[in-house]
Formats: sequence, structure tokens, C-alpha cells
Amino acid sequence: MNAPCGRAVHDLPAFFGGDWSLRRVISDPDGAGLGEFEGSARFTPDEDVLRYEERGTLRLGDYRGPASRALRYHVTGPGQAHVYFDYGDFFHALDLREGHCRAEHPCRDDLYRGEFGVVDHDTWWQRWVASGPTKNHVLYTEFSREAAPSTPEGTT
Repeated sequence: MNAPCGRAVHDLPAFFGGDWSLRRVISDPDGAGLGEFEGSARFTPDEDVLRYEERGTLRLGDYRGPASRALRYHVTGPGQAHVYFDYGDFFHALDLREGHCRAEHPCRDDLYRGEFGVVDHDTWWQRWVASGPTKNHVLYTEFSREAAPSTPEGTT
């Protein structure tokens, strides 16, 4: 299910900066579909922090409606960041210097195991496997860079 990866990223603000479309598939560990999220995401630089915001439509069980999420990527070095939830708690470390990264995040009694891959300049993905007494699902998200709006000829 994961796309090939391995494109090294050394400048996170340059790589992530801008707008992305995203599609997230939510499944059980055996691959049966539970839901999906489709929307857009934006990384906005603010000194050594990249502010991440996603908005879209979530379909999960009987629910279908708007959903959003915000994170802060604190750049810690070339290709590296510490990722925090918008309310301030640490989420995970990220290191894309080799174009691929694994991460973990304990969530009470459950554990999220993450994997990230950079396919090319315009495509990356992440996969989180949540397991424990209250969670048992897989979140797979593909990101595609949105094309910059074109400027009609003769305008500035």
C-alpha cells in the first residue's frame, strides 16, 4: 500500500512549504475499510516552526462531515523536526534526510507506530498503525502538492 520512497529532504520548510491535497484511508489491521478523509493541507513557515493545518471531509461510520487538524513542526536540523500537537504536547520526531522515517507515539494505553516516505518533490505519504486496548486501526495518507495558481499573461 505504501508508495516507493527514498528522496532525501534536507530543507523541510522548502519541501513542505505550500499547499497539499490529501487523501487518508482508515482501515482495520486486515485492510477492511472503515472510513476516509479527503481535503487539503497547508504548511506555513513561522521562523523555525512550520504550522500545519488540514481541513476536509471525514467519513467514518455513520459520520460524514467536516474535520480539521493542526500540528507544529519545530525544525531541529537539516531534514529534521519535532512535531507537536496544536495544544502543545509532543507528538513525534521526524527525520527525512534519507527520505524515509519511522516514529512512535504513545497515546494513553495505546501505541501509534508511524512511517513516512518521500516519493518525489510533489508526493509524500505517512502511515500510522494504532494498536492497544482502545484503538486498532491503520491510517494511510497520501499527499500531493497542489499546483501554484497560474497568473494570466500580462498581470502581476
